[in-house]
Amino acid sequence: MSLMYGKEKDADHDIDNSSHPGFISFFAKLPPKSPENGTLRLFFRGEYYSAHGPDALYVATHLFRTNTVLKYLGPGGKNGLPSVTLNEGQAKSFLREALTARQLKVEIWAPEAGQGKKATRFKLDKEASPGNLQAVEDLLFVNTDILSAPIVMAVKITSSPVGPGESSKARTKTIGIAYADTSTREIGVADFVDNDLFSNVETLVIQLSVKEALIPTGTANNKSDRDFELKKLKEVLDRCGVVITERKPSEFTAKNIKEDAVRLLSPSSIPSTSNVDAGAAIPELSLPVAPSALSALVSYLSLLSDPSNHGTFSIRMHDLSQFMRLDASALRALNLTEASGNIGSNKNTTLFGLLNKCKTAQGSRLLGSWLKQPLVNLHEIRKRQNLVEAFIDDANARRTLQDDYLKMMPDMHRICKRFQKSVASLEDVVRIYQAVLKLEGFITVIESMDTSHDEYKTLLEETYLTKLREFNNSLSKYAEMVEQTLDLNELENHNFVIKPDYDSRLQTLADKLTDVRDGLDEEHKKAGRDLDLDLDKKLHLENSPTYGYVFRVSKGDAKLVTNTKKYIELGVTKSGNFFTTKALKELANEYQETTEQYQKTQSGLVKEVVNIASTYAPVLESWNNVLAHLDVVVSFAHVAVNAPEAYVKPSMQEKGAGSMVLRDARHPCLEVQDDMSFIPNDIEMIKNESEFQIITGPNMGGKSTYIRQAGVIALMAQTGCFVPCSEASIPVFDSILCRVGAGDSQLKGISTFMAEMLETATILRSASKDSLIIIDELGRGTSTYDGFGLAWAISEHIASEIHAFCLFATHFHELTALDQEIPHVKNLHVVAHVSNSDDGTRDRDITLLYKVEPGICDQSFGIHVAELANFPENVVKLAKQKADELEDFNTDEKHGDPELSAEVVEEGTKIIEDLLRTWVANASEKDGEDIVMSDDDPDSVAVQLAELKKCFEQFRPQIERNEWVQRALASL
Repeated sequence: MSLMYGKEKDADHDIDNSSHPGFISFFAKLPPKSPENGTLRLFFRGEYYSAHGPDALYVATHLFRTNTVLKYLGPGGKNGLPSVTLNEGQAKSFLREALTARQLKVEIWAPEAGQGKKATRFKLDKEASPGNLQAVEDLLFVNTDILSAPIVMAVKITSSPVGPGESSKARTKTIGIAYADTSTREIGVADFVDNDLFSNVETLVIQLSVKEALIPTGTANNKSDRDFELKKLKEVLDRCGVVITERKPSEFTAKNIKEDAVRLLSPSSIPSTSNVDAGAAIPELSLPVAPSALSALVSYLSLLSDPSNHGTFSIRMHDLSQFMRLDASALRALNLTEASGNIGSNKNTTLFGLLNKCKTAQGSRLLGSWLKQPLVNLHEIRKRQNLVEAFIDDANARRTLQDDYLKMMPDMHRICKRFQKSVASLEDVVRIYQAVLKLEGFITVIESMDTSHDEYKTLLEETYLTKLREFNNSLSKYAEMVEQTLDLNELENHNFVIKPDYDSRLQTLADKLTDVRDGLDEEHKKAGRDLDLDLDKKLHLENSPTYGYVFRVSKGDAKLVTNTKKYIELGVTKSGNFFTTKALKELANEYQETTEQYQKTQSGLVKEVVNIASTYAPVLESWNNVLAHLDVVVSFAHVAVNAPEAYVKPSMQEKGAGSMVLRDARHPCLEVQDDMSFIPNDIEMIKNESEFQIITGPNMGGKSTYIRQAGVIALMAQTGCFVPCSEASIPVFDSILCRVGAGDSQLKGISTFMAEMLETATILRSASKDSLIIIDELGRGTSTYDGFGLAWAISEHIASEIHAFCLFATHFHELTALDQEIPHVKNLHVVAHVSNSDDGTRDRDITLLYKVEPGICDQSFGIHVAELANFPENVVKLAKQKADELEDFNTDEKHGDPELSAEVVEEGTKIIEDLLRTWVANASEKDGEDIVMSDDDPDSVAVQLAELKKCFEQFRPQIERNEWVQRALASL
């Protein structure tokens, strides 16, 4: 691997030996940072980059995947400073991945003034974080689409005073949030009351896809109420995968925010003010807490220090209730977006990957937003559905738009930002021009769409055509400007140049260049006749970087150039001999001078053209939004038609008014997996009849898939997408809340059970009667009795107090008795076919049918799964033996003994329980150490049996006094 990357051989990528001591001393004084605490630091060294210390180890492990690339600076060999070098391509690619997939902050250090290749002192040149890509956008993302918006938010918490007799936990918290998307120049604010679990903050983070959060630093002792709240807030942000950046509390004050906002916001965002100052008239700044958060955000992003930001931002108020609420657990349970640990996995494993058939970067970004912001407005949901149906009905229009038009559209948000920062090039101008040429085609295709619904034609007109015609009119002048100023014939050669006839000065210089080129050609012909050399094959006229225009001949033909007075020799290389003449030298000088003048004159004109193009930015931004919307709607139609079985349009009901009925429901991500034959199931949840459903059944029988697909289908429906069913009727849900696997919480110092309880607490505090709750295996992280008690209490509370729609998958078969107490609780089970083995033994063959039917399954078939997982044979046998014994024991216990009194049976049961507990305690622990049965230890079973005999002797007097115990033991 080290040879592949040339680390040992490439001297250009070696840090100069003479700089080692000085650099090591400089590096030692830097504040310690490493990827482990969230920051990656690279040093720019002209043609390459280097990383040192923990960063070098991280790069070696995650980029090169070998430590052989490491070098150690300074004395002491491997005790020196670990270092690694990256060429420019590797560094930029790795930095992009660090900021996006790996969610790290990045620092790029550059040599101080006057320091070259042997630099020993560096200054911090660029800083970036997942939510703030501004400093590195032009360096890392010029030719790379950003598929998710880099949203950063600031959080300010204020608490109401504690009343008499109230604990500090009982205080209400008002949260002020400010967020910004610097790529689209949008600022948002929100103020809301939250509970001690920060459920509303979690909802906002999910809805906005926040990448980074600014919070005030706590005090050193971490004992104050404020610090306790910040700790809990950090846990919530951590659960949502948000990078946390701490800032001084003094930055969270709204002192100058009104003046700053007036400078930042576009005139259209500030209400007209005749009698009041502009800042006071901005309604978003009248919120009680959010302006303080906005102040910290503006400071962190240094928005005011960049003049190109002034007068360009828009501001809005974010209302949590305008979209469906989702929690972090729902993102995982419903496989909404790629988890950070699954980089590079099959794109169809997530809902975003499955639905993302978008052709533009802006379309993909909007899809990501839609999936995390499902609509709750029935009218808006139906509008989106109707648009999708219009493109499903007309396959030709759908394909033409995707392949011939959308595919060609650039990310205009990015180009407009380059226009506004005055760093755009003629290539950017041309890319917009080529997009403008396609506008007429967009209009023609949508106008001619074949749809039988007049309502849909009106909708297409309102949503797309009216706006596209306006853009076409506005941008026709743009196209004319480009055609008049740019030499479009040169585009084929990828040259972006101004037409010579656009400017008289340019034309004069162009004519002069033509004359000089003619002179060069004439001199070439003259030398060819004089030397009797073929012009194409022997005597070459070329523009050398060293000499300008010169003649070149091969070394073999060099002897023919004998007239040293006429021909002046310049040098010899492998490719041949270079020489010139007095006339050629004058022409070459004139060509170079004229070319420089031409480029200087053209650069002024390029700036003029780019400035004119940048005035169209507001129209281009609006067009970009329409393109993104169209791209997502067409993508939804594409997926619905091309699924293994076509999706259907769900019938949407008002919130709280309907029931959820799904016929032949399928999980959209699972059904497209290779070698998958998906078994569909009906889901029927009738309000006040069967709104709470308990699903039991064997392991691997499909319980989790069944309950999760209900959530996925409901979410898809509320984004306006069609759904994988044969028929669907769905009410509008205000939230989807999930409790599923605990994930990697242990790595963050939270036990599996604690993570489970936190997620459940969020559900109980956030859910309403219009919510959909999905719970998969609750209470397994603690003892059986505690777990069952919690599962029962939580189920009963949801069913009787909250009255939410709930799907509850469990192995606690006793929970199914809840349907006897609450009429709208229904039991379902996944079906397994059980048959006895042919040899007459008690072994059973299990066939999982993946069908869900009414009723209870009172078996888990865990041993069957253990067999599938290739457990050691003796372990499986012992498990079956014990399971059969317990089954018989439980059967006797349930039915009792008609000849014995209830008191005798109860006393006997307790004796057996005490005996078994004592045996387990003694047999599983010896000298304070756990004993584990092993397939490699044939004596371990004997040891356990010996312990059982001892226990039996200990309990013999009690056993002999109880007839029920004697009968039970005899049956074994």
